Amino acid sequence: MTGTDTSGSTLPAQLADIIEDFQAMSEQERLELLLEFSRSLPDPPAAVADRPELMEQVVECQSPVFLSLDVADDPEQTVQLYFSAPPEAPTTRGFAGVLHEGLNGLPAAQILAVPADVPDRLGLTRAITPLRMRGMAAMLGRIKRRLAQDPRVAAEG
Repeated sequence: MTGTDTSGSTLPAQLADIIEDFQAMSEQERLELLLEFSRSLPDPPAAVADRPELMEQVVECQSPVFLSLDVADDPEQTVQLYFSAPPEAPTTRGFAGVLHEGLNGLPAAQILAVPADVPDRLGLTRAITPLRMRGMAAMLGRIKRRLAQDPRVAAEG
């Protein structure tokens, strides 16, 4: 299968576009794109970064990556995602950047519907170690778990 995603109904448009971009490239170009996502990952705002108790470590990642999320009180329960990963960990930062760009600002229900195999769909499984791929899957899983445990989201869902 090429860049077309046959199960696109569960992929938010912005994430589907990212996956399509990755799938349209050679393996080397995919690694370069992952580095671009690494460089574009925004730092968490001071209100989050200065309060470590708001950040949860994704222990499955080889590098120290932390995430936090905020669910708005709007009808769509818009989610803001925040990641902290060191610049010396470009693969981890790149995965966080993909998730940030692909999911940030979306309604909680859309994020909860994202399939768990998104990391595999990027086409990096031959270029990135399985441990690192599991780290990205763990980031997505952690986001979805935190949303599922949020009483406001659970009340709606």
